[in-house]
Amino acid sequence: MRLSTINKLCCPFDKADLELTSITEDTEKRILEGWLHCKECKRIYPIVKGLPIMNPDEYREVDLEKPLLEKWSKHLEGKTVQNFRLIEGN
Repeated sequence: MRLSTINKLCCPFDKADLELTSITEDTEKRILEGWLHCKECKRIYPIVKGLPIMNPDEYREVDLEKPLLEKWSKHLEGKTVQNFRLIEGN
C-alpha cells in the first residue's frame, strides 16, 4: 500500500482522517503490514500484505485478527483492542 493511497482514505464510519502505524515496508516504502487508526471512533483497521481491511464491524472476525494483534503487541505501546477499537492501557 502506497503512502499516497493512505492520504485518500478516511474512516468508513465517521469519515475522520486515519493515522498510520507501519510495521513492515518493502524496499519502495510501500506499507506491507501495520494498521490505520481513527482518532474519532478509535477503530483500528489492519493492513495485511499491503491491503487495508476496512470492513464494517459486523463482517469482521475477532478470531482472525487476534493473531495479528498479538504479533503487533509491542507496537501497540500498552494499548489494547476491544470491539475493533484501540483502547488506552490501564
